[in-house]
Amino acid sequence: MKIPEEMSKAIEEAQSVVLFTHVHPDGDALGSLLGFAAILEGMQKKVFCYLEEPVPHLYNFLPGRDRVNTTLDELFSFVEESEKVIAISLDCGDSRRLGKHETRLLEVKPFLVIDHHQSHKDFGDYRWVDPRKSSTGEMVFEIAQNLQAPISYEAAYNLYVAISTDTGSFCYEATSPRTLRIAAELVELGVQPDEVSGKIYNNYTSERIRLMEMVLGTLRLYKKGKVAMIHVTQDMFAKSKARPEDIEGFVDFPRSIRGVKVAAFVKENKDSVISVSLRAKGSCDVAELARVFNGGGHRNAAGFRFADKTLEQVQQLVVDQLIPLV
Repeated sequence: MKIPEEMSKAIEEAQSVVLFTHVHPDGDALGSLLGFAAILEGMQKKVFCYLEEPVPHLYNFLPGRDRVNTTLDELFSFVEESEKVIAISLDCGDSRRLGKHETRLLEVKPFLVIDHHQSHKDFGDYRWVDPRKSSTGEMVFEIAQNLQAPISYEAAYNLYVAISTDTGSFCYEATSPRTLRIAAELVELGVQPDEVSGKIYNNYTSERIRLMEMVLGTLRLYKKGKVAMIHVTQDMFAKSKARPEDIEGFVDFPRSIRGVKVAAFVKENKDSVISVSLRAKGSCDVAELARVFNGGGHRNAAGFRFADKTLEQVQQLVVDQLIPLV
């Protein structure tokens, strides 16, 4: 799918750009945000990077993280003082994922959307949505190429983090020959894969490891080992003194078990919302299941949430729905 001409034109003509991504951002969201910010500044544009909350400590190593601003008033001051301003949402498959200020953020016009989620729910004025892409980071690289924009080391580093994390270090099905060629180009720009890998995977706190021990202790297998489930509670966070972002990647452990087709991670959040992350292997389409519960994602990685059920109720519901899938 080609980049829409009206999107390229809007970016080229803009003098100022506001960048958004989804709440609880992962490596692709943050890498795309910071990478695109560096690219746009290289095009002599003014850029404002907005997040609802500060950058998670797991990604404090990202160059340019100080660009992120969490103050809504400053965002709109930037918009009011800017000429030819546009907004761009990155890696966000549903406008609700923009966070509690969704309605106000969508007031910035024109509003562009760049995303690769299979279950994308259309929003914004101009959209480029391509589920075949491995990551939003890959799409940002393609836009830079299309605009003939220079890619600095800072931009390359962030885009490499975006692509490598969303492909599971280039292991997932969406990793295409083009994905690997882009990664190679980013390495040629100075990115060192061993350094990035060390920052992502060898940078854990002892609190995260304590929480991991507790979470893995909840492992349950169903349907002769084809379905695996783990969960986390607020009590576990309190005892381990870990942070909410410390659970990133935990769902990959049950998924890695031999014979498991689908893994589920059920999470109890502070606001009493119960969220579910699903990871699948092979032909299992967990995005279809997520849509049943008004969630979304990709064929092998999806999620959804409930605000009116207990953790135990959600666990049973998820098991009941997953067993027929495998």
